Amino acid sequence: MKKKIIFGLSILLALILNIQYSDACTNFLVTKGASTDGSVMITYSADSHVLYGELYYWPAKAWPAGSMLDVYEWDTGKYMGKIPQAAVTYTVVGNMNQHQLSIGETTFGGRSELVDTTGLIDYGSLIYITLQRAKNAREAIHTFSKLVTDYGYASSGESFSIADKNEAWILELTGKGPGNKGAIWVARRIPDGYISGHANHPRITTFPLADGAKSITSKDIDKIYNPEVETVYAYDVIDVARSFGWFSGSDSEFSFSDTFAPLDFSGARFCEARVWSGFNAVNSQMGQYLDYAMGENLSNRKPLWIKPDNKLSVRDVMNMMRNYYQGTLMDMTNDIGAGPYKSTVRWRPMEWKIDGVNYIHERAISTQQTGFSFVAQSRSWLPDPVGGVFWFGVDDTYFTVYSPMYCGITRVPESFASGNGDIMTYSENAGFWVFNQLTNFAYTRTSLMKDEIQDKQDELENGYIEEIKGIDNTAAALYAKSPKKALKYITEYSVNAGNSTVDQWKEFYRFLFTKYVDGNVKEKRPVPAGYKYIPPRVSQPGYSEEWYRAIVRDAGWRLREK
Repeated sequence: MKKKIIFGLSILLALILNIQYSDACTNFLVTKGASTDGSVMITYSADSHVLYGELYYWPAKAWPAGSMLDVYEWDTGKYMGKIPQAAVTYTVVGNMNQHQLSIGETTFGGRSELVDTTGLIDYGSLIYITLQRAKNAREAIHTFSKLVTDYGYASSGESFSIADKNEAWILELTGKGPGNKGAIWVARRIPDGYISGHANHPRITTFPLADGAKSITSKDIDKIYNPEVETVYAYDVIDVARSFGWFSGSDSEFSFSDTFAPLDFSGARFCEARVWSGFNAVNSQMGQYLDYAMGENLSNRKPLWIKPDNKLSVRDVMNMMRNYYQGTLMDMTNDIGAGPYKSTVRWRPMEWKIDGVNYIHERAISTQQTGFSFVAQSRSWLPDPVGGVFWFGVDDTYFTVYSPMYCGITRVPESFASGNGDIMTYSENAGFWVFNQLTNFAYTRTSLMKDEIQDKQDELENGYIEEIKGIDNTAAALYAKSPKKALKYITEYSVNAGNSTVDQWKEFYRFLFTKYVDGNVKEKRPVPAGYKYIPPRVSQPGYSEEWYRAIVRDAGWRLREK
């Protein structure tokens, strides 16, 4: 029996680690004082090899007394049970609701002993139920606490980004073990002017203990609405750690991350390195933590939050999600694994062995298995349905285009709608498949195509960023007179923008395919007078000198001209 138990725990741990490193996600949080326009932003890449990229949508609704909500596990669709429905639920567009509240997550797995499969609320349900019930970040944390306390938490460890038009919080949470209802967690507000991030490893270490003012426990959860509160945590988070024998120091020494997910090489190199790369792109002092990101010095831990060198625009934040360690020691285009055309991705598995020696591929923010990603932008100076813009993209963040979806819309574009294709069903007009088509073609010769693709990204995204300035003004003016007309206006704009993005990308793919097919690079030539047709100009750029030298090293003995 003991062997069976150990085996079962091993299997569970393996599953958790697979989630952590194979189906991994990345979030960044940007406060008002760290953005160029005073908006609050969070990002999220939903990275899974089996997740379909679609834009979720729930309309606002008033529910009859006694209504019940069916809860389904987000990852699997498994039916979990019923809970009482709220009297009123809010519109949710993707991971943002009509009040500009947005929530993202990354799974860290953590201690297998803390997983409670008897709970009703998994991490995905926790997000989407809360978005339908809470108006701001503090209310979302309160709702999180109540949901897991009342109905139990069914997933492994998670880090959450929670933001509204004024604040951004990071909340890290895990279960309490089989049959133990509730969860243990810590939430911290990101100081204004700073940014934070997380990527499948918990980031909160020590934290200020409850003083009734700036820090409180869940026993005083109602005090979270006091603006001076900056830290909230489960009252028994340290007690649970002690009960398992994982912590024995003084309360002030307690570290959530070190206790519930001790850091090792994989956690640093596959997870923390992604946060470092995002920080490094906007802060010139992050080189001092390179050895930590590389997994070489785990004690040189980077801070939970940092101040960027310059305030960040929404486009800057989009580009943070397009990181493959470019310009750093871990740049994925600088080793032979990138192939002759400097690929930014590596095929799985991430860990491999040659001649008895273990090796890895880098795990970057930008990765091929992304289902969807977003930049949620909350703007306090506009009416809520207009102020929230959910910049939505599908597939690999490096090659996606973020389209603006206002948070108050009443329907979503057909190109992103649930039910338009799925992970095993191709659809000609589904954004997920249109973008995957281009991206997978671009993987074959990235260095030749990427500048052209980025130019198209710039054209579309910069166009939308400039365009919504006028949409904002018109929508705000309409909202003051007729909220209904304003919602219709922003809905039509968002639907048209999303569908137009996919239509233009489909046409762009056709152009790239004809230009680069069969290893050629073709350019049209004008047809001179007297000609019906003239062939395009064709070039064949071949490989880089670096790659030719690699070929010589491998097979020069038989390829050399005699």
